[in-house]
Order: sequence, then structure tokens, then C-alpha cells
Amino acid sequence: MSRMPQPENPAVDNHSLDKDPLDNQAVLETVEVPNYLSEEPVVTRKELWSYYLYYNGDNGVGPNGFSMTLFQSLATAAGWDPVRGKGSSCLDADASGQCVLPWGGGTKSVSSIVLVATGVSFAVMALMFTTIGSAADYGRFGRWLLLVVTVICWASQFAGMSLTSPDRWPAAMALYMIGFISYGATLVFYAAAFPRLARNTPRARSLKEKYETGAIGREEYELEESLEKNRISNISTMHSNIGYIATLCLNLSLLLPLENNPKVNNYVLVLVNGYWVLLGIWWFIFQQPRQGPPLPKGERYITIGWKQIWHAMKQYKQLPYTFIYLFAFFLLADGLNTTGTLVSICQNDKFQFSFLQNTYLGLAQAITSTASTLGFWYIQKWWKIGTKPMFVVTNVVTIFIPLWGMIGIWTDKFGFHNRWEFWAYNVVFGLFQAPYYAFSQTMMAELTPPGFDNMFFGLFGLSNRASSMIGPNVIQAIIDNTNDNWKGFPFLFAICAAASVVIWWGVDVKKGRRDAGEWAERNRAFGETGVFAKQKVMGDADGEGEGELVREGDGKRLK
Repeated sequence: MSRMPQPENPAVDNHSLDKDPLDNQAVLETVEVPNYLSEEPVVTRKELWSYYLYYNGDNGVGPNGFSMTLFQSLATAAGWDPVRGKGSSCLDADASGQCVLPWGGGTKSVSSIVLVATGVSFAVMALMFTTIGSAADYGRFGRWLLLVVTVICWASQFAGMSLTSPDRWPAAMALYMIGFISYGATLVFYAAAFPRLARNTPRARSLKEKYETGAIGREEYELEESLEKNRISNISTMHSNIGYIATLCLNLSLLLPLENNPKVNNYVLVLVNGYWVLLGIWWFIFQQPRQGPPLPKGERYITIGWKQIWHAMKQYKQLPYTFIYLFAFFLLADGLNTTGTLVSICQNDKFQFSFLQNTYLGLAQAITSTASTLGFWYIQKWWKIGTKPMFVVTNVVTIFIPLWGMIGIWTDKFGFHNRWEFWAYNVVFGLFQAPYYAFSQTMMAELTPPGFDNMFFGLFGLSNRASSMIGPNVIQAIIDNTNDNWKGFPFLFAICAAASVVIWWGVDVKKGRRDAGEWAERNRAFGETGVFAKQKVMGDADGEGEGELVREGDGKRLK
């Protein structure tokens, strides 16, 4: 039975955990359970390419872009200008720029309604990830979970063909939310497969064998394995951007000849979704079974997620850097995701909800994203730079975007008031934010205990997607009170800056990675017992002494 590589100089290693602190004799028996990590098959070329192609199709053009544009367009066409009164059009040349719809016995601005829909969607994602996210670590549940949410997203996008008149804006809102929620779920459960793939590529397995036989040292092994993870993460992100380019180019084949057709936007949504179906189906065909342990006796898939998250959260003392990163990323993702939504709202208003203009802007972002993902990867590979320094570079731009939007509060000359600024935004976003997604995922993989991928990537998904139930609701309240979209940028700047500072100075990736590996080895029996091993230090009054494993909650030694 293979074991995780032993640490060279850990504060508490497995040898010390096997010794009684009183007589220095081995007394602790461990549960003999199958090592599911050692039984995982080596990644095949077809499997890896199908993984890349899924992300190529799941590029977000439809559920994360055009669906919101179509929803906002229909809502604006159905609304009225509050300055000119009910019955007026928000699209008139002399309109005030404000637009409201009936909402809860009163009215609400269209921008706020879009943000409410986004915020509620993120809240539903939070419920989903906490309920069934970590359950995907057991058996083959994770594989089927990704298939189900993918099919739901596909169905919602095809249903977009029914959204052809302004009075259907409530249906557009519902389909946008269903598509956005299921799209967010596909990203999380797709990303949860990444650590298992990365540690089972032929190169990763070869590196592990060399380390275990003493052919390479620990420092070299950790660096090279990290680079292998970054390679797969960057290539998959690059494929997402290639898919972004491909779908936008395909869109032009409809948008240009059918520019005056009132249903052209609906046709484009169907075309984008069809592209994803064509490329995404292969992952479910070529994915090899890498099932986890069976569900512990007495547990249910619908409830074990909450229990595991509660147990996982209690491990923060043993995995401090993992949880510092999760907390900081919660704020960072909230700020970035909400900033993207707010800029999109401003952009849609500026370009009058044009799918064609959004396609051109999207192409600028997609082309620069592809180039920057490759560029960042080659820079990292050439100079053998760690994941965190590369991630830090992208954080700087994450802070800069809402800072630029703040300028628009005091002047109309800058701060997302001009067409050229949206072109610049899409280029800058492409250059720096595409690598952001790759490096943030790799950072999480570095800090995730092997074998507990869905449990911790479920928390990561909560931080990445579901966290943004806060930002949109705060921003929509600010916009409702001020009737000014730009007043939301200071809040977003503050949380992005605070989160970045915590990541820069509060997360030690090297130490966090070793903590995660040692924690996973101690808790390998969890799948069979449903009980975490709890490290308890025993010794003198100063707290010095040998380590001992006890069962979480009852203080008994594991038997």
C-alpha cells in the first residue's frame, strides 16, 4: 500500500504520531483502509484532451455574457423613464438614462434588478455547494453531478429561443438565473476534477516515483509537481479562451448577415450553446473512473456535505494557510465578480445592448486572454517561478479595475464613461485576469489535501462563485439610493484591496502544501469511518511533547 511522501523535518510526523509520549513505544493502531489515491488510473491523452475541450466549450459566452445582455435588453425595453413618467421609453433619444420596472409594489431600476438576479443566483450556488459539493468525493457521485448541472445549463440556453418580446423579461430573468447558477456549478465541479488529473499525469506519477526512490529531493519534487499542475491549469484556461474566440467568430456568421433580424440574438445564443454541446460531451465519454471511498454508513448524499463542511472548517488550526486563502479569496472573488457585472451593465448601456458590439469587445478580450495565458505560463516555466508570485501580479490589476471605475464618480472624462475605455478594459482584463483564474485554481490545488478534492474545492467554489451574493446586493442598494452606477466602485475597490493584501502577506504556499499532504495522510481512514483524526499535542506545561491522533470529538485513540 503506497503512502504519501514523508516530510523531511515536520514538527509532527507520522513516526512521532505512532509513539506514546510516556514510554516512547508504538501503541497506536491505524485503520487499514484502501488507499484510493494509489488506485487512480494514469491520465490518457484522450482523457486529457476531452478535459480541455469541455472547458473550450464551457467558455461562458452564453450563460455568463449573452444571457445577461438579452435579459437586460428586454427589461430595459419593457421599463420606463422615471423622470418622464410611466408610459415613456427608456430607449428614447431624450431619455434621462434612468430606467425602472414594477417591483414589489413599487419600482426598481433595471440595473438593480440585474444585480438582484445575480446576487440571488450566487446565494443558490452557496446552498448547492454546501449541500452536495463535498459529497462528490464519494463513489462516482461527482461525475454524475457535473453531467446533471451541465445538461441543465444546456437546456436553459436552448430555451432562450423563446425570449422574443419585452413582456417576457421575467422569463428572461428566470432563464438567466438558471443558466448562470448551473454554469457556475459546472465551473466548480469541473475544477474539482483538476487535482485528480494533475497528480495522475504520466509526468506527475514519474516525479512521485523519483522522489519516493530518492532520485530527487523534496524541494525539486514540489517545484516540478507544482509546475505540472500549472501546466494543466494554464492549458485548460487557454482552451477556454480559444473557445471564447471560436464562438465569437462563429457568432459573426449570424450577426453580420442577420443584423436586422429581430431574433438574431436568440439564434446566436443557440449557436453558442451548440458549440459547447459538441465539444463538452467527450469528457463524459473518455473520463476514467476515479471514484472515492463509499459513503460512510448511516450518511446520506444530501446531508453529508453540511457535515463535512462543518468538520472541514474545524480543521483550520491544522490547515491555517488553506483557510486563510479561502477567506481572502472569498472577498477577492466577490469583488472581482461583482466588478465584472457592474462594468458589463455600464457597457451594455453604452453600446445599447448590441450583441455585435459585445462580440467585437469579447474578441479583444479573448485574443489577449489566450496570448497572456501562454505568455504567463512560459515566463513561469522559463524562470521556474512559483504559483503565488504569478498570482500576485494578476491581483494588482484586480484592484486597478474598480479603482478606475471610482474616477467616474467625479468626472465624465474617465472612469468607464467612454467607448474606448471599454475596449481598454477588455484588453487589460484579457491580459491579466485570464491568468488570474488559472493561478487561483492552482493555488487552491496546492493547498488542498489529496483525496479531499471536492470537499475543499466545494469551499473554493463557495469562495469563488457563491461569495458574490454579498457584492451584488450591496451594490444594488447603493445604486437604488444614488441612481448612480459608479457609486458602487469604491466598495468593490476596498474589498479587492483588502483580500489581495491578505493573500500577499498571509499565505505561505510551501508550508500550506506540506500541511495539506500530512493532514490527508492522517485522515485517509475518514472515508470508511466518517471521523477525522485530530492532532493533539501532549507534554509538559509548555506544550512540548509528542503528537497523538485522537478521534474528532470523543478524545479516543483511533483503533
